[in-house]
Amino acid sequence: MHRLIVILICFCFACQQTNVPKPKAFLRLDYPKAKYQPLKTAMPFLFKKNKIATVETITKNNQLLGLNLNYNTLNATLYLTYNNLDNNLQTYLSEAKSITQKHAQMAREVSERSFENETTKTFGKLYELSGPVASQLQFYISDNKKHFLSGALYFKTRPNYDSILPAVDYVKNDILKLMESIHWRN
Repeated sequence: MHRLIVILICFCFACQQTNVPKPKAFLRLDYPKAKYQPLKTAMPFLFKKNKIATVETITKNNQLLGLNLNYNTLNATLYLTYNNLDNNLQTYLSEAKSITQKHAQMAREVSERSFENETTKTFGKLYELSGPVASQLQFYISDNKKHFLSGALYFKTRPNYDSILPAVDYVKNDILKLMESIHWRN
């Protein structure tokens, strides 16, 4: 009887499986190499956009207000809003800064990159927000006289910054290309 109990105890403890933690690894995401093409719309500006982004025009009462660049493979949208300036540049600048500050309350860090192109007479800023924020990239660009374009990137998922960082970096390059290539129609 004692032998049987000892054998049963040995069987119970001998079959334990040792759990080994998974090694640390990084998710590998392969995005297509960006291919840019001129975007021509009825809006008073032209720029180069990535071919993977589809364009949706935003209108209200038959008036064009902006564009959405939909990145379906990334589950993201870059919302672009256009405003015609009428000696009210400071209003739009403070509005753009206010929107960024609202998101910055949840951000771990906010970096700001200024942009200026003497040839096309444009200037702007790109804001990159890290952490659990709804919009990781926001920007504006203007000619300081007639045109003001602002944009914000949103993902259609919960803002887990570490997971979406590769997609944020991919779209950030597209935003920089937009800012570099924009031309205003007078």
